[in-house]
Amino acid sequence: MRLIPAFLALSLLPALAAAQSPDLKQLSRLAPDADPRVLSLALEARQCAAQSFGEAPSPRLAVIDYSRASTEKRLWVFDLANNTLLFHEVVAHGQGTGENMARAFSNVDGSHQSSLGLFRTGETYQGGNGYSLRMEGLEPGTNDKAMSRAIVMHGAPYVNVQTALKQGRLGRSWGCPAVRPEVARQVIDSLKNGQMIFSYYPDTNWLAKSPFIKCRDKQQLAGASTNSRALAAQ
Repeated sequence: MRLIPAFLALSLLPALAAAQSPDLKQLSRLAPDADPRVLSLALEARQCAAQSFGEAPSPRLAVIDYSRASTEKRLWVFDLANNTLLFHEVVAHGQGTGENMARAFSNVDGSHQSSLGLFRTGETYQGGNGYSLRMEGLEPGTNDKAMSRAIVMHGAPYVNVQTALKQGRLGRSWGCPAVRPEVARQVIDSLKNGQMIFSYYPDTNWLAKSPFIKCRDKQQLAGASTNSRALAAQ
């Protein structure tokens, strides 16, 4: 067996990662009603996070599209390792985020608003809302207070499609992505221990500052800025 020189192996890593990464077309086939632009951003954020932390991309990815009404199924859970869609569900947003349509997002405790961006999942536990999943916000200033705010995934009886059709919106949480009690344990177990959850809304400020969206462009821009300052100081 021929060994690949170390320098050549390192040079091949980006190509190998690209070859093994989930294809947007495949995800779009699995979730034809999802916005392909949102799926693309979620895949990009997942990949950028893996590169930033020096780890393999998570095999599972949940995508929440808060630009859609709460009465719509706007949560998708993908098993990227096996190229399957595990769940397509309704999901609640926070009381402070809006009525049927989400409008406002926050990282502030007591706001009762949902947070945007990329989260890494933690362990499960039994809490006031039953079986729940801790979420670590990975974006400074956007969702990094999720742990201290107790923003977790859990089941809730107010996530009820029949009731939502009558009152014009799904029930709302205090900022947590709550799901139907009937599927809560299955959804949580599919996402626990180091998987990724990507919460989207077309917020231009967040899209511009997120470290996991267009991360290569931002890294190059930061490098160019650093070089310019170094040259100016000479």
